[in-house]
Amino acid sequence: MSGTGRPSTATWQGEDQPLPPPLGPAGWLRAVLRGGAIITVLLLGVLLILPMRLIEKAIAGPRRPVTGPWVQMVCRLVLAILGIRWHRVGTPIRGAGAVVANHSTWLDIFVMNAALPVFFVSKAEVAGWPGINILTRVTDTHFVARDPRFARQQAEEFATRTRAGHRLLFFPEGTSSDGQRILPFKPTLFQGFLDPALPAELAVQPMTARYVAPAGQDPRFYGWWGRMELGPHLLAVLAQHPQGSVTVTLHPPIPVAGQNRKTLAAQAEAAVRQGFTGGDGLADS
Repeated sequence: MSGTGRPSTATWQGEDQPLPPPLGPAGWLRAVLRGGAIITVLLLGVLLILPMRLIEKAIAGPRRPVTGPWVQMVCRLVLAILGIRWHRVGTPIRGAGAVVANHSTWLDIFVMNAALPVFFVSKAEVAGWPGINILTRVTDTHFVARDPRFARQQAEEFATRTRAGHRLLFFPEGTSSDGQRILPFKPTLFQGFLDPALPAELAVQPMTARYVAPAGQDPRFYGWWGRMELGPHLLAVLAQHPQGSVTVTLHPPIPVAGQNRKTLAAQAEAAVRQGFTGGDGLADS
């Protein structure tokens, strides 16, 4: 059992995942007020980014010097409404590059965009999720189909966006965890960085997102993984008071030149683990 008296798992991906605490009247009120404020912010963000993008495209082409920071500001505002404290350590990559990070929760969308302007790489199925599909389209998420027939086309699209200055963000674990560990990085996901069509100076910046649960809650409170339902987890986070925190660490970029997918994956994983295990000694895989 956890310290809160709610069930915990014997293994982190076990069947008995932590149950959200029941919401009282105050919790429901916070969830409604915060949810309404976040929806308003996101809607205004979408409505304003569309004309901004038209002007930006006419002046800067595929680059995003204005709408990238705009999405960043909107995501910071969402975290402020939630009451989640966040802190960034390190400097965003300059020049041609991509970002790889650990993945714990749906909150990563806001947390990582708040840290630096990025474009998420996601499985193609997400494009059809109600609500989420609007956000991913507006933020120009890069969708990847798990079909080798489209590998060449997807590599070309990746190269085109990288040359345009888009910093695509990958999750090399291949899935989300409970927020208490780093899963092994899949070297196959790094093959795309080795394409000869990419800029010769390409570098990969590892990023660590490390969540600390609210006092008295299960350490995995912010983690969303496996077969956990989104609705109850979303409500639990919206209703929580006081909230916890998250630290985003941007590690020094790793040059791609001279690497293979295994060495690149190993170096990136080591950097992300270093940022995750430093501090209060959270468990690792």
